[in-house]
Amino acid sequence: MINNKRVTRADVAKHANVSETIVSYVINNNRYVSREKRERVEAAIRELNYRPNNVARTLKGKQSNQIIFIADQITNEYFSRIVSNMDKFAYNHGYLISLCANRNSQEFVSQVISRQYDGIIISSTSFPDEYVQQFIDANIPLVLFMNRRYHNIPKNVGIINSGLYSGARECVKHLAAKGRRHILYIDRISSKGTKSTMDDLRLSGFVDQMHESKLEFTEKQIIAGCYSEEQVEEEIIKRIQNGLKVDGIFGRNDMLACVAMSAVKRMNLKVPEDISVIGYDNSSISRFCSPKLTTMEMQQEEISHAAIDMLQRIIDGKEGDLKASFKTNLILREST
Repeated sequence: MINNKRVTRADVAKHANVSETIVSYVINNNRYVSREKRERVEAAIRELNYRPNNVARTLKGKQSNQIIFIADQITNEYFSRIVSNMDKFAYNHGYLISLCANRNSQEFVSQVISRQYDGIIISSTSFPDEYVQQFIDANIPLVLFMNRRYHNIPKNVGIINSGLYSGARECVKHLAAKGRRHILYIDRISSKGTKSTMDDLRLSGFVDQMHESKLEFTEKQIIAGCYSEEQVEEEIIKRIQNGLKVDGIFGRNDMLACVAMSAVKRMNLKVPEDISVIGYDNSSISRFCSPKLTTMEMQQEEISHAAIDMLQRIIDGKEGDLKASFKTNLILREST
């Protein structure tokens, strides 16, 4: 006698040795499920020839028309410009874009997955690979800005190389061309005192070019782990007063470069006569500080456009190259 009994979610759950809730999460793709459990559920669905009902199909195919952009520093002018440009391009594709600060926690990742965004764009130096993988496992279209080196990125993830590494190297080359041999690097400010690793492309670009240019380099030439601009300023002054030779300073962003110029002035030294200073991002402060700041500019509008177009291709399931690279442009001003 043929058994025509319809296969249920309970049957799938029992076959996969998981709860019905986990089966529901996998079918609706609205919660994080570990790769191992997801694969067991998907295998059970195939083996039992389970067919979700129409409601489940609707839930699974539902679009939110929302994209989330996760960034380390959402108050940074660079990110506000990027978001402004991406918002324009995303709107033309029928999406609204939300900017969200990176919180680096499992709860944050679960919250993002549960909200069923149509796509995610990440620009972060500290967001762990394991959290990125959870977005991938949840089958959410994803684009990564290469602020740092990622490992084992699947082919269906978009990659935006905005030129951070090569731009950092050009900054060092420029200072070296001006005769600067003892260059100080100012790392990011962190409320937790976190220091960048060599996966960070600005820092690794600085270090690699220092070595290639045969410039003197020790760990003392990196100021990192500071909680505030004031602490950065005091640390610069302390190191120079304690005998560290400094004739050039590279701030990883324009604000930190301006903090460095303030420290130089407090020691009654001159920019650029005694110490040349260079920044990164070409933010508005670089044009209005005194002296005006030499800085490295990225192609913000082109980068934003590429990120949204790439994400749209992933959402549509279209094949094609999911990598884009951009060059930076050195803006020469008075500080060097």
